[in-house]
Amino acid sequence: MIIDMPDTTSNDVNKRLVRLRDEGGAVALGRVLTLVVLADERDVEESVEAANDASREHPCRVIVVAPAERGADGRLDAQIRVGGDAGASEVVVLRAFGPLLERTDTLVMPLLLPDAPIVAWWPREAPEVPSQDPVGAMAARRIIDSTVAKNPVDMLGNLAGTYAPGDTDLAWARVTLWRALIAAAIEQPPYEPVLSVTVEGQKRHTSLDLLAAWLGARLHCPAEVVRTSSDDAITRVTLERKSGPIVLDRPDGRTVTITQPGKPARRIALPIRALNEALIEELRRLDPDETFEEALIRGLDQVTTRTAA
Repeated sequence: MIIDMPDTTSNDVNKRLVRLRDEGGAVALGRVLTLVVLADERDVEESVEAANDASREHPCRVIVVAPAERGADGRLDAQIRVGGDAGASEVVVLRAFGPLLERTDTLVMPLLLPDAPIVAWWPREAPEVPSQDPVGAMAARRIIDSTVAKNPVDMLGNLAGTYAPGDTDLAWARVTLWRALIAAAIEQPPYEPVLSVTVEGQKRHTSLDLLAAWLGARLHCPAEVVRTSSDDAITRVTLERKSGPIVLDRPDGRTVTITQPGKPARRIALPIRALNEALIEELRRLDPDETFEEALIRGLDQVTTRTAA
């Protein structure tokens, strides 16, 4: 069910949600968090779809704030989605005009679930300092997605310079399975130290930088990113050891082949993670991610990069 509320206020939207709950059409009980999505209009529907999928694992109230394309200053148009249009959540889309966008925290405050943590998510461009954004300052977790930003590497570097506990990047969630496979491969005989690491893949995909940063920081070895013209995110990871390299090769974006000296090659399904999968991953924890912090703060500035010919 979709309910449009043109030229309204956040308080009126909240009253309507309460009535819907009392009527049995939307139940707020069991919600574990409030997800505030600060999106451009072009990203609203994709973000809502991803949030709806995530809500099936993490029941939540989703509040989407987007600049309206036209209208009078100070006007707020709202839309409530419940039932089949909202997954396991209840979705409120707020389209604001003019000065209302300067203080987005005042727009969302009346709609926040009581005693539930807040997660802020910027689907595309994020503020320069997420933790100082009006909504970001209220949030326990602040999620950006540097992979789709106008300048992905610059956004990731900026996050490293302004990091506050609770900041994270969906590019990090996209390397979780890579990290598990690499750890499993290293923890097998002959237990030799890794001498150097090379991560290859799509030139705009910041998951390369974060994976290389994590490996370099954890293994205390040089780490290099090789940017290619591939369209398949991370395509190859090579870990050099004295007895020969461990190579994880995923040229097709679907299946990774793991080769290492003295062992037969192994093929494992490893498709590129979709937006909803990455968001679900990040919502599994609401405390600061110390491993991400280590990669971002200690490892990222030690990574060297080059572009493949």
